[in-house]
Amino acid sequence: MGKSYTRLTRPMVRENGSLRPASWDEALDRATAGLKQVVDAYGGPAVGMFSCSKTTNEMNFMAQKFARLVIGSNNIDSCNRT
Repeated sequence: MGKSYTRLTRPMVRENGSLRPASWDEALDRATAGLKQVVDAYGGPAVGMFSCSKTTNEMNFMAQKFARLVIGSNNIDSCNRT
């Protein structure tokens, strides 16, 4: 399989309608601000989280703890039932 040159290698943020490269700190700060804005406006239940069923039980446990305690949402699924 050949190398893909379209794969992202660093975070991108939207500015004035266009994407531009950003540092990890900037991208994470923007993601945090956007998530906080939704929770502040609509409450934690407005947020849902999906965790990969192929990850460890410990990682899924941490994801559900984050969703419930930090975000305030019970809307989490890991699709472990399949």
